[in-house]
Formats: sequence, structure tokens, C-alpha cells
Amino acid sequence: MNVIPRDQHCISRKNISDGALKVMSRLRSQGHQAYLVGGAVRDLLLGGHPKDFDVATDATPEDIHGLFRNSRIIGRRFRIVHVRFGREIIEVTTFRGHHESGDERSPAKGGNHSRQSDKGLLLRDNVYGTLEEDAVRRDLTVNALYYDSGKFEVFDQVKGLQDLQARLVRIIGDPAQRYREDPVRMLRVVRFGAKLGFDIEKRTAQAIPACAPLLGEIPPARLFDEFLKLFLSGHASATLEALLRHDLLPYLFDETSHVLHDDDRDLALVRAAMANTDQRIAEDKPVTPAFLLAALLWPVARRAATHLENQGEPPMVAMHNAAQQTIGEACQQIAIPRRFSQPMREIWEFQLRLQRKQGKKAAELVDHRRFRAAYDFLLLREQAGEETHGLGEWWTQYQTLPMEERLSAAPAEKEGEGAGGRRRRRPRNRRSNARK
Repeated sequence: MNVIPRDQHCISRKNISDGALKVMSRLRSQGHQAYLVGGAVRDLLLGGHPKDFDVATDATPEDIHGLFRNSRIIGRRFRIVHVRFGREIIEVTTFRGHHESGDERSPAKGGNHSRQSDKGLLLRDNVYGTLEEDAVRRDLTVNALYYDSGKFEVFDQVKGLQDLQARLVRIIGDPAQRYREDPVRMLRVVRFGAKLGFDIEKRTAQAIPACAPLLGEIPPARLFDEFLKLFLSGHASATLEALLRHDLLPYLFDETSHVLHDDDRDLALVRAAMANTDQRIAEDKPVTPAFLLAALLWPVARRAATHLENQGEPPMVAMHNAAQQTIGEACQQIAIPRRFSQPMREIWEFQLRLQRKQGKKAAELVDHRRFRAAYDFLLLREQAGEETHGLGEWWTQYQTLPMEERLSAAPAEKEGEGAGGRRRRRPRNRRSNARK
């Protein structure tokens, strides 16, 4: 274990949250080891200001919970403790040991045991160990650095500081074995490489192609959680390029991946959506997964809608059915909650509604709750090279007009024209029919 003393690193306690310092202090006061660990230590050493702080300790989850009334134990596969201080949550984990040290029959404090599938996938991992064992059980070397807020020392078991200085993302241990234990580690490698702007170490990258199909065994709900981490951390553009480079996008969005290889305009649309999301996060503006998902799946939905139109379905009906089909197929890979899938569908269908510029309909559309997202999406489509016959510019100018001028600015509505450009049937004249 390499110990870096206080005068050889840049970490200062003033950049660590009071909640994390309190957790470590109380654990030490009860005779336990306690260290700041993971991304917080990494970012502090890089001169950043972490938002989240994790603590590692030799205390069991039950011991931790007993010391903090403002805590709760969560998880089954990995049992951890959340200690809450107002809106801040400090995640506290017990040192992990080696799998072979566990005994599934052990009843001690929640069961000191580990389980793996026939293919090596970790199903349960609650084997407790030492600091040294915990370090080699972590995913990446740069995330396996520990800081002792009592002695102001940094502990490095796996040459994480060396990789940090070399700007390398390296998996700890044999890459193929670690990917088999948890295939999501491949996504983490890509995500941290994009986030930090680091290169991926050669062996770490070389093992990805052969192990990538293992991502198909990960539950769709967990992959959705990873999707949020991949694309909503402010580095979506770099992450997308890394996923494309390592051919991992098909295991999140298979149909989208195929379409992006065939059409540069679709790739440009998705890239524009990623850049837009990164910009909004940088400007501290709200972002929603629904908009990003709408962009990722729009090329698939648009093609499906065109196919249905060619079979005779009206445009709006075709889009509605294509949206249901696209989202249903996507959810087999990544579990998209309804609170996001519904806005996605509305954004797509709104692209047809924005073609109606007649009379009161245009004014009504501007007041719709989904107008702004749909309008922004329309501009992204135009930016990517889709032909909309100047629709984006028309709506941009229309929104600048005073309310009383909007009706006169919109073309008069053609009599009998309805959704999707189809002419509505004239109502029957019942009196006339009665005379026949």
C-alpha cells in the first residue's frame, strides 16, 4: 500500500462536505476505519470540486446504521448505507473482500457471502474484507484512491495516482474477468474516459469487443440507470463518440445504431442533441431524458412512420403507431419509464402538428405545454439537414409577433382541412336526406 502524506497531495478538508467529514469522524470515534473513496478523491486530486462523497469503512452495514439514525440500508446485490444530511446523501460501503472468502451459509450480519452465475456474473456480493482487498475489488484504478481525513493521507493500492497523472482509465485486474463479473463495467470505462478526457488503457479497451455481448444479460432497468449516467452528466457528446468507437451503442439502442451507420443526417441529429444537452447542463438549465431519448429514437420512429404511410395509413395515425412500436422495441433493451416515453411520443407527433400554420390552430399550438420541446426538436432536425421547407424559421418568427398579429400572420385555414392534411367529410344534411 502506497501512502501519500499530506505535503505530497493537494486535497484540503475545506473542499470536502461537512456530512462526509462527520460520518468519517463518528466511525473513527467508535474504533472503525473510515476513508473518503472513489470519484471524490479522484476529482479532489485533479483540482475539482466533487458533488458526491462516498465513504468506505470496516464497519458492517448494521454497525453503520446503528451509529446514524438518519440512515438506511439499501440494496441486495451490494448492501450499502445512505446517511442523509438535509438534501445531501453520503453513501457508506463496507470494505469488500474476495469472492472465494465468502460463505453463502454464513448467517453473520446479513450473510458474508457471494454468488456468481455460471458465466461469472456477480449475483450477490456481500463479502466483507480489508482496505487492501477493497481496493483491488473496485472497478478502475483512478477510482480506488482513499483519503484519511484524520491523518490527511492518501492510500493507493493499485497505482491509481500513477494512472491519474498519465490520464489513463484502467480496469483493475484482468479486464475480461472483471467484465464477465459485471458487464456494466464496460460502460463505466467508456463513461469515465469521456468524462475525464482520459485515454482507455490498451488491455482495458482490447477486452471490450469480445465481452460486449454480455451486456445483453443486464436487466433493462439497470441499463436505463446507466443511460442516465452516460448522457446526463454533462459529457454526452464525448460519451456518444466513445460508445460508437467501441461499438457499444447497439447494446443500448440496437435499431438506432444500425440507422446511424446508414444515414449521416440521423447521426448529425443525435450529435446535435448531445451537444445541446451538454450546453444546457453547463448553463445550469433543466434537461429531461425524454428529449434525449426522442432524438436517439427519432430516426427509427420516422422510418417506421414512413413505412406505415406507404401502406396507406394517414400521417398522424402512422406516427402514433410507429411511436408505440419504436418505444416498445426499445424497452426490451432499456426500460424507459412512462413518464419519459409519453413526452417522447408527444414530441414526435407534434412534428406533424407544427406543419399546421393556419389561423387559430397556430396560436393554440404555441400555448401547448409540449410546444417548446417540439419546437427545439424541430430546430435540431433542421440543423441536422432534414428538409422541413423552412418550418423552423416560420415558427421562430411567429413567436416574436404580438398576440393580436398572430392570427393575421398565419395563412387562412382551408375549409375542411383536418389532421395530417386530410380533408374532413362534410356533415350530412339530414333535412335534405329526409326529403329524398
